[in-house]
Amino acid sequence: MITESDGEASTEPPHTSVLPGTEGSATGLPAEPLTESEAEEHVHGICFKTGPPGKVGVELEWLVRDGRDPGLPVDQQRVAAALAGLGAHGALPGGGLLTTEPGGQIEISSAPAAGIGPCVATTRRDLSALHAAVLPAGLCLTGEGLDPLRSPHRVLELPRYAAMEEFFNRAGPWGRLMMCSTASVQVCVDAGEHSSGPRSVGWRWRLLHALGPVLVAAFANSPLREGRPTAWKSTRQAIWARLDPCRTRPPANAVPPALMGNGRVKEHDADPRATWVDYALSAEVMCVRRPGDQPWTAPAGLTFRRWLRGGGERPPTVEDLTYHLSTLFPPVRPRGHLEYRVIDAQPGDGWIVPAAVVAALLDDETASQQAMAAAEALWHQAATACGGDFGDEAGAGGGTGWDCGSPWEWAARHGPTDPLIGDVSVTCFEAAEAALTRLAAPQGVRDAVATFAERYVARYRCPADDRLDEAREAASS
Repeated sequence: MITESDGEASTEPPHTSVLPGTEGSATGLPAEPLTESEAEEHVHGICFKTGPPGKVGVELEWLVRDGRDPGLPVDQQRVAAALAGLGAHGALPGGGLLTTEPGGQIEISSAPAAGIGPCVATTRRDLSALHAAVLPAGLCLTGEGLDPLRSPHRVLELPRYAAMEEFFNRAGPWGRLMMCSTASVQVCVDAGEHSSGPRSVGWRWRLLHALGPVLVAAFANSPLREGRPTAWKSTRQAIWARLDPCRTRPPANAVPPALMGNGRVKEHDADPRATWVDYALSAEVMCVRRPGDQPWTAPAGLTFRRWLRGGGERPPTVEDLTYHLSTLFPPVRPRGHLEYRVIDAQPGDGWIVPAAVVAALLDDETASQQAMAAAEALWHQAATACGGDFGDEAGAGGGTGWDCGSPWEWAARHGPTDPLIGDVSVTCFEAAEAALTRLAAPQGVRDAVATFAERYVARYRCPADDRLDEAREAASS
């Protein structure tokens, strides 16, 4: 029933209509070697599928806990036995797919839907079936960005995950935490049209990156680790900022640049495909697939471009390139559609709100323009406070006001309590609420967004503040 994923970086298709297939076979060695020009053409051709936008999907990751004691580790065989009753792979009632992550997290990838209403309806059916399967086994699914109690422990013993863990261990414990202890809400939207304006690929790519700090802050929900506050509202985002930057930072020209000295703004690329090709081929290889029980560990420092130029043990193939692309984890990952990866997992039906907000701000032209203006102003003001452009590094920056790094990290640490981020969050949510009305979203979806905005956004709070309040109350009782 369960297929394996890769720790908040699923290689399974997130179910939009334009997706490429799943990863290639892990057995044997494909026969046809790949040239550098063929690799560039392949990446250029498959990662941004243009067309009228409108489809939306979600990937929802859940921490699996013991229903009586959330601090206990959960045996993976117990989870597998509970899920066996769901039937054959792909048999969820809403058409979604089920995967499991290296640390035992469960993920549902929804079927593609023509708008947020159908997406919510079909995903709810899948989630109802999933809950009905795990509850009798004494298990529960928890929506938090980071496991607040348990230490990371990898439960999937497959060569991919062993190689991934070894790769990340070269730079500290952050990779193991990401793989085994984090969970997210990922929103999948169409790439857009090959044109100009709010429906274009370039605009939608740029807007998702510009909105990153706003949505990191608004939905921050991971302030605890091993039962203690971490000083971050989204510790999950802080962990991502400490991973290998060649595969986790935004690509060049994706984030809004600083104002230049003469008051002009550097222009973004209208078509991000060439930049993405360079990003993908310049990233280090994480896994080299080998037959049998041979380890998949990749040599340190081997980029895919170097591999294409003869730097590896054998010539790479298109299957190797497809696999490599599945190990790149930037904030916005192009997979034909655009996979948005910056939002912490949310409790209960809380995932509906980020899915609706992202869809509304991308698909309604008026809201899209309002959100772009507000979000880019945030980046420009932050960069001015830090004395310059943030560039493309997720952790770049430093200076007078934003002294913990770029807007991504500032948002992860402070959430919407920072007044600049809080003000922009209010503007973006107001734009999204109006857009959902124009898009004729179901009343239940609009109510969920309005309730979240009233409870959190208007008060410059986020779900992490609730977790911290609960922790303080528990400590004082």
